[in-house]
Amino acid sequence: MEPTSNAFKENAHRALADANLQKALGMMRRGFPNKRATALARLPEFDALREQAKAIKDHVLENLDLYLEIFEQNVIAQGGQVHWCRTPQEARETVLAICSRLDAKTVTKGKSMIAEEMALNDYLEQHGVTPVETDLGEYIIQIRKEHPSHIIAPAIHLVKEQIAESFRQTHKGLDPARPLEEASALVAEARTVLRQKFLSADVGITGANFCVAETGSTVIVTNEGNGDLTQTVTKAHIVMASLEKLVPTLEDLSTLLRLLARSATGQEFSTYTTLSTGPRRADDTDGPGEYHVVFLDNGRSAMLGTEFQDMLRCIRCGACMNHCPVYGTVGGHAYGWVYPGPIGAVLTPTLLGVDKAGHLPNASTFCGRCESVCPMKIPLPRMMRHWREHEFERKLSPAPYRYGLKAWAFLATRPPLYRFTAAVASRVLGWIGAPHGRFRSLPLAGGWTQGRDLPAPEGRSFMSLWAERRKAGP
Repeated sequence: MEPTSNAFKENAHRALADANLQKALGMMRRGFPNKRATALARLPEFDALREQAKAIKDHVLENLDLYLEIFEQNVIAQGGQVHWCRTPQEARETVLAICSRLDAKTVTKGKSMIAEEMALNDYLEQHGVTPVETDLGEYIIQIRKEHPSHIIAPAIHLVKEQIAESFRQTHKGLDPARPLEEASALVAEARTVLRQKFLSADVGITGANFCVAETGSTVIVTNEGNGDLTQTVTKAHIVMASLEKLVPTLEDLSTLLRLLARSATGQEFSTYTTLSTGPRRADDTDGPGEYHVVFLDNGRSAMLGTEFQDMLRCIRCGACMNHCPVYGTVGGHAYGWVYPGPIGAVLTPTLLGVDKAGHLPNASTFCGRCESVCPMKIPLPRMMRHWREHEFERKLSPAPYRYGLKAWAFLATRPPLYRFTAAVASRVLGWIGAPHGRFRSLPLAGGWTQGRDLPAPEGRSFMSLWAERRKAGP
């Protein structure tokens, strides 16, 4: 996927003018937050679980090398193999080498953000291997030649009519007059088409929600069972994961699972929670012939010990974007890469560079909803501010913005001058804006007045009223 994060503003303008997208986002804004609130109301210990989960992940990050080694030892003991990859190219080559050795022509895939990050599908196709996405949302965007717009609901930017049209264009062997008005009909058709793909695939590839060091197991959660089918009858099961997906024990896993589905979809648990531990044994009736875990670093280890380490606690639930007013207005594609919403505003500059993704940490109201709903208590607004600081220090932000901040800092560090300047400015603006009580345009405030009026100051300032109140006493 070619990043377009540096064109966020242009992407956002197109998104605002897309009627179908706005209709789909309207349904999302009502759906996920309400379901999450209902699920949390039935779990009074949710905040206590958040603290436990945060402590678990912080412990892992402080001892990541140890747990990675333990995990690899247990995978090998179960008959599997772990592959360590520093870059997306190394990871792509590793997957292709496994497929080539097994003479794989077709692979079925479960949803994996790491596979998106390394552009695995395009690479496999270029080398004669056909990838078939089996998560319904991923399958829909694959046949439309699009990219995910959400990390748990990849096709959330589409409405039902668009999906039906894509099915008719792709599944040409079926009755063109078949009814596809109902969601159940779309699901049934996808199930019929994909079932044969599962049976004929040579290799199955999945992501990993978690990797359990204690047992060498990888864990995926799905609502469709496609993750299980992807790895059941293939020559090999390849798991794609980033380094921070480790948890120490199965007990720790249970704590995180109690948070994941509730935060993501409002379920107590996803329909399927699947633990994979090694290849098929001699007395097993099914399972993959080989088991491979491919770990991708791609800048994660460089985040350790920095102001962005907390981002590595993320469990990819999507709660931050489900509640983000910016994401809810422009959708995921506007962010221009794999990770949209508040998570993308922090992670994308880390992985691509702030010079290529500097718009994203600025695309925030800083309302704090993302941090308040994050099950891992990740301080996303604080890390966005860090990226703004880095952007400012490297002179990547627009010159008027930098000079404006310097002027404000000059005044803010001189309280008497600040109060005098603010008082004069408010009186002048109040006098000019008095006839209408607002400004429809104002120099240096075009970014605001382009979309809304600016209220004219009236009455005394807050600072003067506060000083008077303190002087008067309780």
